[in-house]
Amino acid sequence: MLHEYRPGLEGIPATQSSISHVDGKSGILEYRGIQIEDLARSSTFLESSYLLIWGGLPTQAELDVFKHEVQYHRRLKYRIRDMMKCFPESGHPMDALQACAAALGLFHSKRELNDPAYVQNAVVRLLAKIPTMVAAFELMRKGNDPVQPRDDLDYASNFLYMLNERVPDALSARIFDVCLILHAEHTINASTFSAMVTASTLTDPYAVVASAVGTLAGPLHGGANEEVIAMLEEIGSVDNVRPYIDARIANREKIMGFGHRVYKVKDPRAVILQGLVEQLFEKVGRDAYYDIALELELVVEEKLGHKGVYPNVDFYSGLVYRKLGIPSDLFTPIFAIARVAGWLAHWKEQISTNRIFRPTQIYEGLHGQRYIPIDKRPDIWDK
Repeated sequence: MLHEYRPGLEGIPATQSSISHVDGKSGILEYRGIQIEDLARSSTFLESSYLLIWGGLPTQAELDVFKHEVQYHRRLKYRIRDMMKCFPESGHPMDALQACAAALGLFHSKRELNDPAYVQNAVVRLLAKIPTMVAAFELMRKGNDPVQPRDDLDYASNFLYMLNERVPDALSARIFDVCLILHAEHTINASTFSAMVTASTLTDPYAVVASAVGTLAGPLHGGANEEVIAMLEEIGSVDNVRPYIDARIANREKIMGFGHRVYKVKDPRAVILQGLVEQLFEKVGRDAYYDIALELELVVEEKLGHKGVYPNVDFYSGLVYRKLGIPSDLFTPIFAIARVAGWLAHWKEQISTNRIFRPTQIYEGLHGQRYIPIDKRPDIWDK
């Protein structure tokens, strides 16, 4: 039987899912049927995580229990903290996070996937401890002890507090929480597919999340928001935007923060994020990079809008994080903090009707080749 080869498996369904839905032509994103705009307006990250992972919105009692469990499990084992102290200061936080997520599985490696209590505990631990890992490495690489979590702070406030031991104002905490909601899930992207393939082997969920973190680290996926800030720095001023874009287009180079495999209009998450940027600027002052970003959006739409190239979620998220005082190389780990919810939702869905992933290939190599003894082989270095 002949198979059609599609690079990157583009357009090939990999699963049936009821977790999230994207309509790229209309710019619609839904979590369990609820539009992302409604969740960003009315929900919280932990409530949205509950929705994604358990399949429906919680009652107040269910949400209170869930929040309490996450708060209780925020602290790290001292051996994981000791391991982190051995990481090089120059290491990227995503590499540190992948190692720590995998190490967490050493403490909970029974893999009792048919036990609802095991599944519940794994979900809680990963949602609770991943932010603590990110914040701890940020301080440790600067030679400081990590800041312990505070049980009296909500999910977003606690993470921002652990970065600098200052309780954030209500607006900053709410904006950060909305950012987490926006990044929590987005159908079968590269990191989610990686999580599903790993999950299909019936390994533990900590290995599932570690594999997804490694996939998210690439600049074509989660690393793009970090690259957007680097691009804005390189451009430097509004006057340089058009020459920069003209050069990128002429050289067929990617413009970071623009374009999406699915969306052919402006990413609805980018629309919400732009509104968050403006809220922050009203409170703490305008950022010069925002003017560059606005001009970039205008020029790219003029040049490439007919091809469906518009801002994606990465374009404005970096500006929000930068204004919150977050270092640029933490942007992708923050993406991971949020996307853990989506990865775990797909992990649960995958193991509920599991079949191991085993795609095929189209072989294009040789056949019938003779084995050549080593003393008869040509030396490629002599050529």
